[in-house]
Amino acid sequence: MIELLAPALVACLLLACILSYFGLHVLLREVIFVDLALAQLAALGAAVGHLMSAHTDSFATYLYSFAFTLAGAAIFALARPARTRLPQEALIGIVYGVSAALVILLVSKSALDRDDVESMLAGRLLFAEWGEIGAMALLFGAVGLLHFGLRAQFLELSIQSRSQTTSTRRQNLLNFLFYASFGVVVTSSVQLSGVLVVFGLLIVPASCAAIWFASLSNRLLAGGATGAISCGAGIAASALWDLPTGAAVVTALGVVFAMAMVGSAFRKIDD
Repeated sequence: MIELLAPALVACLLLACILSYFGLHVLLREVIFVDLALAQLAALGAAVGHLMSAHTDSFATYLYSFAFTLAGAAIFALARPARTRLPQEALIGIVYGVSAALVILLVSKSALDRDDVESMLAGRLLFAEWGEIGAMALLFGAVGLLHFGLRAQFLELSIQSRSQTTSTRRQNLLNFLFYASFGVVVTSSVQLSGVLVVFGLLIVPASCAAIWFASLSNRLLAGGATGAISCGAGIAASALWDLPTGAAVVTALGVVFAMAMVGSAFRKIDD
């Protein structure tokens, strides 16, 4: 049993680490649903790739998925509140809604069946293979090195993202680089874990950490730990009670968030 669950657990731990970091920035920027929009764009690209290449797992399909996600990254990077009266969350909602509608239209004209559509939402964690987990680890490691090297600049951008100051060309480039790297992570994550797990691991651990801690370093550590514990609990519940793995992980995240909310009522936030 452990041998069967080990790939899913390792994949979830990798996702928890990288997505809890991005979740910290998402909360600072107040663009909570940006990953849903990017994930939906990735699903749209996958649907287009399937329609064009007829192979959902082909490299061509991945390229289509990444290209659509990269286009979304460019839109979100350039759509600054200072330049328009339209809130960025409204733009994110429009992109998500239109992308979801287009996926439905494309699926109706393609050979995708119900299982393929369900995997886009719930993922296929239990069927993860060590080879793709290794490739994902290398990709996440490269993204992590990029963000470590530019950590001060990215953090400054996230903190200042809600201001009404006009962006410089350099800031726009850094903002695009942030969303593009985020898009790389989302594209790879959605293929394996599905939209729901990606959203849960992005928002819930970072939110739990924000409830309990004020400093960003403590939030980052607490977010990673929260995501790891929730993934372990969700996968264990999935194995014990024969539940869908993705849904079990997201439910475990919800339980942990509820516990964090209740516990926070009995202590002061840490500095």
